Order: sequence, then C-alpha cells, then structure tokens
Amino acid sequence: MQKIAILHYAAPPVIGGVESVIEHHTRLLSQAGHEVRIVAGRGDADLLGPGYYHFPLAGSQHPAIIAMKRSLDAGNVPEYFEQLVQKIAAQMSEAFQGIDLIFAHNVCSLHKNLPLTAALKQYCAQPGAPKLVIWHHDFAWYSDRYQSELYAGYPWNLLREDWPDVDPTHVVVSEMRRQEFAELFNCSPQKAQIIPSGLDVQNFMNLNERSAMLFARLSLLKSDPFLLLPVRITRRKNIELAIRVLGELRAYFPTPQLVVTGPPGPHNRDNQNYFRELLDLRDEVGLDPAANGGIGIHFLAEMFDGYLPMAQIRDFFRMADGILFPSFEEGFGIPMIEAGMAGIPIFASDITPLKAIGQQQATWFAPDGHPAEIALQIKERLTNDPVFILKKRVRQNFIWEGVFEKHISPLLEF
Repeated sequence: MQKIAILHYAAPPVIGGVESVIEHHTRLLSQAGHEVRIVAGRGDADLLGPGYYHFPLAGSQHPAIIAMKRSLDAGNVPEYFEQLVQKIAAQMSEAFQGIDLIFAHNVCSLHKNLPLTAALKQYCAQPGAPKLVIWHHDFAWYSDRYQSELYAGYPWNLLREDWPDVDPTHVVVSEMRRQEFAELFNCSPQKAQIIPSGLDVQNFMNLNERSAMLFARLSLLKSDPFLLLPVRITRRKNIELAIRVLGELRAYFPTPQLVVTGPPGPHNRDNQNYFRELLDLRDEVGLDPAANGGIGIHFLAEMFDGYLPMAQIRDFFRMADGILFPSFEEGFGIPMIEAGMAGIPIFASDITPLKAIGQQQATWFAPDGHPAEIALQIKERLTNDPVFILKKRVRQNFIWEGVFEKHISPLLEF
C-alpha cells in the first residue's frame, strides 16, 4: 500500500476536466487499497471526507495568489515572490507528511500559481521527499491565449524545463501532448508516459447498480464482441447454434462473449434437459467462463432463478455490440424491435416474422446454417461498422478501470 497525495488548484465539487480526473484517480486508488490525500486550494470537505487537506495557498483564487499572478502576468517578479514560495514550501511539510508519492496535476504545466510550482520543486528536491509524478494535461507555453502572460527566465521557465534535482516522472494525456512536451523540454518523447483520461461507464450510461455489478462479474467490458441472446431457454430458440457460432468467432476476435438472459421455459420439463445439453455443448467448444478466465458464454440462469427486471435487460441491450437471434420459430420477435430501438446490429434467423421486422437492416442466416459461415457474416458486419470499431477501442483503452490497471498501477511500483 502506498500513501499518495493528489495536488491540484481545486478538487470536487469544483467542476472541470482535471477535477473529474482527480475524482476517478482517488476512487480507483482507494479501491486498490492505497491511502489517498487530496491536497487542494478549494474543495468540499464534507464531500471529500477525511482524505481532503485544505491548502488555501495551493489554489488559484487565493487573494495573495491572484495579486501575485497579476504582477507576473505583466512581467514583474515582486520582491516578496520568494517569501511566498518559502511560506508555501513550509506548509507542504505538513500537507505531505507521511506521503510516499505526489501526483501533481497541471501545477507544473500552467502559470495559475507559480509560487506553488516553485515551492513544489524546492520541497521535492529535499532528501527523503516523496516521489513526484507530474501530470501534464495542458501546457501554458503551447496555448496562444497565454503567450502574453509568459516571459523568459524564472519563474516561468519552471513550466518548460525538467527538474533534475527532483527527477520527476512525467505523464501526458495524449500523443499530441507528448510531442509538445518533447519540443518544450527539448528531450525525447519517451521521457513522458501517456496515460489517457477515462470513462466511468456506469455513470455515463446511467446503468442500474445491479447491471453494473453483473457486467463486472461477467467481464463484459473485456468482450470483443459482446453479443446478446435475450430469450428463454427452449429448444425452438436454437441456442445450440449460437454456442457453435461463438466458438467459430474466435477465429476472428480474441474474446467473443454471449449472454443468454432467460431461464428455462416454465411450461415444458424438457427445457431443463435442454439447458444441461447446452452447458455440455458450451464445455465442448471451450467457452465455459469458469474455465476460460471469465470469458465465454454466460447463462444468467446459472446465477438467477427467474427473469431479469426490464431495467437490467435494457442495460444489456445498450451495452451489447449486437443480438444473435437464431430461433427456429417465432410468432413475432420482440428482441428485434428492442435491438432496433437500442441501435445495435441484429444477426438473426431468416424466418418470416423476424424478416418482416428487420427487413434489409439485419444480417440473416438460415437457422440450420453452418456456424463457420454465420461467424464470417458477423465478422464482416462488425469489422466494417465504425460504431463497433470505436466502441471496442473505447472499451479496450479508455475505461477507467482499464486505464488504472494498465497505466496508473505501474506508477506505484518504485
């Protein structure tokens, strides 16, 4: 476990992109078992709890900082600049007491509080100081609107020169920012790590709490692709074809997943036998999630006795990459209209009731078709779909949990 301080001018509930990132970093670090302290000039102690350290002089709106910035923006370094730096540096000793690592967001990139920037450099150059990670979201020196407020020499040069007496780790949020960093600091782009910002799927998609827990439990955000079969388990639903198709999809995609949402139909005792046959077939094709790292074909009937509430079914439709609907027989085909409203691709049996709904907007196959041929149809449809391609890229690279696991967690190993 590490003790980590996150330093910025402000913290939630102040609204801003960096403040949002800080909120998610705090959540993820805490969930991983680390102790997190938010050090900021503004924030809500009731909201942030005991991990919030109110540091007024770290803010951009403190009267002394506003007055100092007014002079600096005119190109004048007041005589009391160093006195303010020393005052802030002294207060850092308390703010960062016991801390192993500091994440400094934008305070070394922007000129909104240059005494804070200078004090941080001085403090972190001391023997035994915490390790410093400088998080560059923006560069004042690369913003046209700030050029009239920046000058050669100290303290503005703190924003464009490395600090060898501190040896910080530099983080940027995109490849463009890394190129700017390399030009600004006159160094190799590899000097900075790219750690993107992320997406909180549950909040952004307004997912039901139970849905979010299910998605995590079933590893659905690791799907490539995630197909949905929202039916009861009865023989006329032809679920065995869906299982075989998913097995063939592994020739094109690394982690295909299928979720069958319904329980065995209640009106025929044979449905329980059919369910056991499907589980055996799933084992045969090697797609039992329990034996496959959580990836494979998920029957929610293994987890629940009844049906999912509609709120959760809706969430599954919104998160899926498409529905796979291989029925031998349907009277209407409600999942077709649900998929149409959800705006996801439909891969369905070429039977009259379904064809009447999907018409030219679905991908059709014979209910007794060859699984490999159907898998190829699905592959061709999805790999030419820009929505699927971007959705997959977001899932793989920009979900907060993945960003933390891939990029942030390794920063803590020192």
